[in-house]
Amino acid sequence: MAGYHTRWTRPDVQADDPERIAIREALAFGKALYDWRTTLGLTVAQLAARANMTEDEIECIEEGGTEPTVALLRHLAAALDADVRLTPGHDVGSLWFEAHAA
Repeated sequence: MAGYHTRWTRPDVQADDPERIAIREALAFGKALYDWRTTLGLTVAQLAARANMTEDEIECIEEGGTEPTVALLRHLAAALDADVRLTPGHDVGSLWFEAHAA
């Protein structure tokens, strides 16, 4: 059956399941933080010092282990001298940091 694709999903797991959404958001948050930190050339230790956080806390975020809250996003944006951008959706690429607009 050339060209025919079916997507298998578990009947007990919905794409809009709150737990799955939270996981995707945490992964998007972690990737955004890692990407911006490395773009700036900062080490985990340097960002932790700027944000008054521990290296373990920064690593946990970057590994997708921390739910992004508005307060935490603002806190890290300030430490990175950046803005936070969000788009609809919950996947990687839906959240990012960027330089403050001039």
